[in-house]
Amino acid sequence: MIPILHRHRRARLAFALVAALLLPGCVTTNPATGEQTFSVVGPEQESAMGREEHPKITAQFGGVYDEDSALTAYVTGIGNRLGKVTETPGQAFTFTVLDSDVVNAFALPGGYVYVTRGLLALANSEAEIAGVIAHEIGHVVARHTAQRVTQGLFANLGAAVIGAALGSPAIADVAQVGAAAYVQSYSRDQEFEADQLGIRYLARAGYAPDAMAGFLGSLESDSKLAALIAGREGTEPEASLFSSHPRTPDRIRRAAAAASGSDVGDPFVGHDAYLFRIQNIMFGDSPEQGFIRGRTFIHPDLGFTFQVPEGFRLQNSPAAVLAVHRNGAAIRFDGDKLARDVTMARYMTRQWLPNAPLEDVERISVNGMDAATGTAEGQGQSGPVAIRPVAIRFADDQIYRFIFVAPPNLARSLREEFRRTTYSFRALAPGESSAYKPRRVHIVEVASGDTVERLAGQTPFDDFASERFRVLNGLAPGEPLVPGSLVKVVVE
Repeated sequence: MIPILHRHRRARLAFALVAALLLPGCVTTNPATGEQTFSVVGPEQESAMGREEHPKITAQFGGVYDEDSALTAYVTGIGNRLGKVTETPGQAFTFTVLDSDVVNAFALPGGYVYVTRGLLALANSEAEIAGVIAHEIGHVVARHTAQRVTQGLFANLGAAVIGAALGSPAIADVAQVGAAAYVQSYSRDQEFEADQLGIRYLARAGYAPDAMAGFLGSLESDSKLAALIAGREGTEPEASLFSSHPRTPDRIRRAAAAASGSDVGDPFVGHDAYLFRIQNIMFGDSPEQGFIRGRTFIHPDLGFTFQVPEGFRLQNSPAAVLAVHRNGAAIRFDGDKLARDVTMARYMTRQWLPNAPLEDVERISVNGMDAATGTAEGQGQSGPVAIRPVAIRFADDQIYRFIFVAPPNLARSLREEFRRTTYSFRALAPGESSAYKPRRVHIVEVASGDTVERLAGQTPFDDFASERFRVLNGLAPGEPLVPGSLVKVVVE
């Protein structure tokens, strides 16, 4: 056992080492916030960090949306207009539109700001998009990332040194986990500060300051609708945009209060002009990601399709396609690479699921493709589950995989449904891929007598068509359409 006095001396030594190692940092007064902050990351380092991470971010979020160079130039123009009215007008910014249908926006250090095409489709005016970009510029100008890096470095360095000084690696491990969680996202105060700065820049650039609160309201409605469609109505919606700290309703109230104190003579909104700018923007999945059409998933680029049972709702993501049911059953679909000389049964038991208690492993044929399946029991979030994995060789080196999961009391009744899904997997016929096109946003003028139900009925959605239309156009429940106004509709 380490003597108490000896342990305290080591702790003091640890703190001294931490202080010494952090001496290269400096205390500066931020011109935007007026606050003094200590940082070990300088502006040059922030720029280098952004340059290094930029290609990784674009790859992770579907790449750059380059179908419409005029749209990218438009977003860049808005961003540059806002950047010039900040406290650091010399800050260089790079604005990128990402090819993702997820409603999202974020910034990297060094002035790299991103918005997704999903966010552009949800917005209803230039002022709303300006509000989103201004918020992200606020994070950059306030140097929130530098603060996070400094906090993380201090916490991790302190944990490592203190853990060594006290002779306890466990202390270092626990402290590092806490530090990682602390810097995982922007703090509540940083999010509010970015909102405040964003509204300031909106007003200086001549935009309607209340546009930020308006878009946050659309974001909240979009989150609630997503929960309703997924069968999670009544749950607390988690906003994908910005951070989950604080929750969107809190931010709406704060942003609205801040906007009420920002006077702009003849503020610019730009509703109609903005809608014409996003005419024909891709909506939902892209061909590179595959399309969800009801219960069917089609991947035109990779050349396959399959269908899930009734009651299952498909969800697409870069890592996998998921299908979930209210009763707790689920299906996961993804792919893998495999050498030609490896049998499917061997792949399943030796490479894919080597540690799973697989039983009844057998070779099968799925529409002429070599495949294997088996059964297993496992533990899900709500208790025991029955599992059936299926691996299918689609090409010489390409494997596609299903994992079917069901509570034990439903496994028998779903057996045939899961079997049908397995055998619905097939290659698209020559020329079939070209029949599937991405959905697009079209702008139409509301005619006399038009209703939400009528226009929503022309969209390709099988469910919640009116609710989707209202959220897409920022219409409150029960709010009527105004003849002569412009609205967005989704077409196939």
